[in-house]
This record gives sequence, structure tokens and C-alpha cells, in this order.
Amino acid sequence: MFQNDTFTNWTPKHSALYSRQPMRVGHNLHASPLFTDEGLADLIERMPRSHYHVNFMGAVGQSSKTWREGRIEGLSGRDVLSAVRNGQIWVSLQRLEEIDDDYAAMLDQIYSDIEDRVNGFSSYKQSLGLLISSPKAQVYYHCDIPGQSLWQIRGRKRVYVYPNTEPFLTPQFMETIVLGETDEEGMPYEAWYDDYARVYEIQAGDMLHWPLNAPHRVENLDCLNVSFTTEHWANDLRASYAVHYANGILRRWTGAGELARQTSGMGLYAKMGFAALVKYTGLQKRHQRRFRIDFEVDPTTPTGIRDIPAFDLPG
Repeated sequence: MFQNDTFTNWTPKHSALYSRQPMRVGHNLHASPLFTDEGLADLIERMPRSHYHVNFMGAVGQSSKTWREGRIEGLSGRDVLSAVRNGQIWVSLQRLEEIDDDYAAMLDQIYSDIEDRVNGFSSYKQSLGLLISSPKAQVYYHCDIPGQSLWQIRGRKRVYVYPNTEPFLTPQFMETIVLGETDEEGMPYEAWYDDYARVYEIQAGDMLHWPLNAPHRVENLDCLNVSFTTEHWANDLRASYAVHYANGILRRWTGAGELARQTSGMGLYAKMGFAALVKYTGLQKRHQRRFRIDFEVDPTTPTGIRDIPAFDLPG
């Protein structure tokens, strides 16, 4: 179903930049029949509750307080696409490699092609998630824990990518994310951060990749958007995670201020061992994430949603 080469214009420059600087490169996956309306509608109808989220985020310029979580109830895939096309929602279909063999094959091909091009790059626990979103919808300022890329399939969006250093991302806030005390989307944001962002307008056939944990936000332009994300882990990413986890625990247990964040040498091994001990023996209880569901997707309303009595869904 797929060509052997995912990328259309990868050069040695991209190999040098990968995981070190934000970069854009061309791909051919937007031509796949998986992304036709028929393919998307079929996929939506097959998604278990554990593998999707649907969010109302409001249009560009609205406050993050408009973020809401909902559900798809008794709708055909085509009805869901209609609601997205005319409303103000995002549908996120997660871990598609567990649901569909064709998406699993696509994911394998992507990482095989990247590993062929980036010297020394080796990843594991790869995952693929599909995003179907309304015209002018947005995703607020946030960061992601694993390595991540964004692949545009349909429509156009504007993506702001910020440095993964202070003040845009503090070690203390990363610790709260890793420990599950807050969501990635709860990051503090100031309008002047935009002065230091790399801004990309992407369209079908563009892929963006950025350094680990780089904060970013997204604004859809005036059209339905279909894109997907790929996520992965690698040894250096695991080391960074372990350091943030261990530092977060130490800060909470001892009240320590500045803590070392090296990701190599004996200090790293000590913190990896400490993080594993705490995490897997239950010495630090992880906060259970819960989602408050308060709407259903409804293609007959202007926003694509209708209110329902709220209830909690475990994360």
C-alpha cells in the first residue's frame, strides 16, 4: 500500500538536524487511501473508548478555559466527520498500531526510513495517533514527553515551536508532568513567548519534527485538518525521563532547590535506579488522571457538540 520511501525531499541537512533543531521535511503519506473520508469513517467506527478523545477547544483566540472533553455516542463515522467539518472540535484517535495492521505497517515503515537516514538513531515503543480537527480550532501551549513528529495529511495549520529551555519550559514543570501531577496542556504561557518561536505553516505532505519536550501550540487555518503524530522512545529519552522523575521525587521529599540534570555518567545511573525503585515499589503514588465528560458529538449543532450531564472517565 505504501511506497518504500516515506520522504520526498530528505537531505543530509535533515539527518543532521533530526532531534536537535525543529525541522520540516516532505512526505508522501497523504496520498494513502487510509486517509480518504471512507477510510477515516471506517476507522472512527472501530475505535474503542480507550483509544479516542474528543475535545472542544474553541476557535483561535478563545481562552483555554473552553477546553472540554466529550464522547462519540451512536454516530456513524460520516456523522462524526460532518460534525468536525462544521464545528469546533478535535477528534484524537490513539495507538492506531494496536487497532489496524495497515497503520502498524505505516508506523514501522516510517521509523525504518528515519533510522536509515539518522546515524545512531534507534527507537522503540513507537506509536501513531490520528487527529481530525475543525477549521480554526487550536491546541494550546503544551509539550510532549516522548519524541514526537507531526504529519499533515489534509488542510493547513500554523504551528509554533518554542525552545525546550527556560523560561519556556522549566525543569520543575517537567517534573510535575512526569509525576502525573498536571497535564501537558497546563503549561504556563505568555504572549511574548511567540517572539522566540519557530513558526511553520504546513499543508498536506509536510512533516514537522522538534527536539525532545519542545513546547508547541497549533492553530488550524480555515479548513478541515487531518494529521497524525508519531511518538517514540530511545535510550537518551528514557534517561531524560528518569532524571526528571527522580528530581521531582527528591524535590518533594527533601525540599531541595537546584538539582543536577546530567543524562550520562554515574549520576544518571543512580537516578535511574532511584526512579525505578520509587516508581515500581509504589513509594510515590501516581495521580490518576480523570476526564470529565460533559458533551456528545452532534453534527446538527453549529459547534458540533451538545451538552450532557457530566460524568468522570478514568484516564
